[in-house]
Amino acid sequence: MFKTLQPLILASESPRRRSLLHSVGVEFEVRPSNVDESTQLSGFLEAPAELAEKWAVLKASSVSNHNPSQWILGADTIVVLDGRIFGKPSNPEEAVRMLDMLGGRVHDVITGICLIRPGGRVRRTGSVTTLVHFKTVSIREIEAYVRTGEPMDKAGAYGIQGIGAFLVSSIEGSYSNVVGLPLCETLDWLMDENVIELE
Repeated sequence: MFKTLQPLILASESPRRRSLLHSVGVEFEVRPSNVDESTQLSGFLEAPAELAEKWAVLKASSVSNHNPSQWILGADTIVVLDGRIFGKPSNPEEAVRMLDMLGGRVHDVITGICLIRPGGRVRRTGSVTTLVHFKTVSIREIEAYVRTGEPMDKAGAYGIQGIGAFLVSSIEGSYSNVVGLPLCETLDWLMDENVIELE
């Protein structure tokens, strides 16, 4: 559907982000950043969207420093409930705790995105928020889900595109944003900058 006109790097090793871009025909290289995501969370924050955008910029800038002649796309996704930020769980017990807190509640999924042009200048930054409604879930269901292993590499300890879909009763906003990349906005940016075009 889309043709890539200029060399593009995705500064992420997320298979979900790769799959979303590949699904519409965008060609790119994958070069994960060396940013330590384990330091990104501070529990509670007044403006979590700013945090997601900050980490998207850090990831993209880290890769741009080593690839100055290419466009760089960075992204960072966080889950937020009542101002508390949920990143990736560090162990199964933490995954259970996260999911128990999210059960029966509405939380925000925020993805910060950053596009850096050749030469290293940040061209665009922004974020997209989706409201996710979780069903009321039992501890047995949570523990059974955590045993599948799926939650362990995902912000908020669930994957809406996988088994974790059973937890979600509805969403308000972008589905692809919950997966890990707001595809509509990302493609608009890339088209506006003539990095891609419709075939």
